[in-house]
Amino acid sequence: MSTIHPPEHHFQGRPADHGGHGTAGAGPDVVVVGAGVIGLTTGVCLAESGWRVQLLTRSAPAGTTSAVASAMIGPSFGDPSDPETVRARVGIAEFTELAARGDTGVVLRRGRLAARGDASPLPGLTACAPADLPDGFAGGSWARLPLVDMPVYLDHLVGRLHAAGGRIVETEVRSLAELAEYTPRIVHCAGLGARELVGDPQLRPVRGQQVVVENPGLDEFFISAPFEPDWTAYWPHPGHVVLGGSQDDGGTTEPDPVLADRIRARCIAVEPRLATARVLAHQVGLRPVRSAVRLEVEMIGGARCVHNYGHGGTGVTTSWGSAREAVALLVDDPVGQPSISR
Repeated sequence: MSTIHPPEHHFQGRPADHGGHGTAGAGPDVVVVGAGVIGLTTGVCLAESGWRVQLLTRSAPAGTTSAVASAMIGPSFGDPSDPETVRARVGIAEFTELAARGDTGVVLRRGRLAARGDASPLPGLTACAPADLPDGFAGGSWARLPLVDMPVYLDHLVGRLHAAGGRIVETEVRSLAELAEYTPRIVHCAGLGARELVGDPQLRPVRGQQVVVENPGLDEFFISAPFEPDWTAYWPHPGHVVLGGSQDDGGTTEPDPVLADRIRARCIAVEPRLATARVLAHQVGLRPVRSAVRLEVEMIGGARCVHNYGHGGTGVTTSWGSAREAVALLVDDPVGQPSISR
């Protein structure tokens, strides 16, 4: 891995300096920093609408935190006027459509959202019968939601980006000001890396650990709420099941074997078939948590930079909504451009 300076080193010519799409042979119209799900989705939105896009990333998509996200999409019960609720609902619609394609890593699964305390059914969902609930749970609801197999889905996004002419370059971006000397537009999607890149003290890593096991024949998910430091969840995919979950402050990605045993025990108590499922992997991700998502414009030198980071544990769900907002900000359109959605 090397430090990149002019991004046009990977294109012919210098970056375009006009307000729309460029001409063949010119440099990128937009440089996106970061190739997790936020950066990739933003890059796809731009490239599929005709912009020349280059993604600069410290890690390949498969090496980002996004690759180990559990990625259940929805449901959303927030205030309809809240930006995060709007982004989540955009994501639910988009991922539901992706599930219908059959080759994206997204599937619709039926499953239970269960609670040990408040037994009130969730609005718009079917209440679980008492026989549907494991011991210790007072109530729950049935839902049918998109589940995302993240390694497959990230490959899908990479394929779409490349098909639309976008490029990914693995390199270290050390300064947005330096980058701004070579490109007229930047979308900053560095996730947790923004702590150092732009000196954002609000960002903190929240650790999440999972256990991946062989699928013993499960086709329904289960998740307990509310999300305390430890909760019970499993998400089935073809060939494997992701078991969770946990959240605690910390910056280590080394799996904790004691925590792994607790995760397995909680899930086995709900679904005994998991007791004999062979462990395939242990994985840890660091969620980029911030008091609020930073989605705003900043002029850096002569470049227009849109910051799009700090999504915490909702990055996959809100990725499409955030990407569309970021593109609207990039072209100085506060209403947005629905035509660039895909």
